[in-house]
Amino acid sequence: MALEQNHDAAVCKRVDGGITRVFQLLGKRWTGPIVSVLTEGPAYFVNLRRAIPGISERMLSDRLTELGAAGLVVREVDEGPPLRVSYRLTEAGAALKPALGELKEWAKKYLPDGERGAGC
Repeated sequence: MALEQNHDAAVCKRVDGGITRVFQLLGKRWTGPIVSVLTEGPAYFVNLRRAIPGISERMLSDRLTELGAAGLVVREVDEGPPLRVSYRLTEAGAALKPALGELKEWAKKYLPDGERGAGC
């Protein structure tokens, strides 16, 4: 009887709504690396693209737009000349830094070494 009650309780468990929203945004391809690069400080579009091997200009632009709409990234235009666009994290975006650091440490410990990121 007790086993049956525990099984019923497990079946009724649901994922937290906050976790669902976080992974709907940050779980998209390239979003985590973009935020991770920006935790080190503001970056110009071209520097973001260079820092994330394999991302296309279009995908980077789309992800930055989504992050901006979510309130995590701010787009700033330097009038120039030349005209340059930079991106920085908002307070909410910067608050992800400790969580990203924990994920990085977890990956070092539990995920096999894969392709290394490009160095500067």
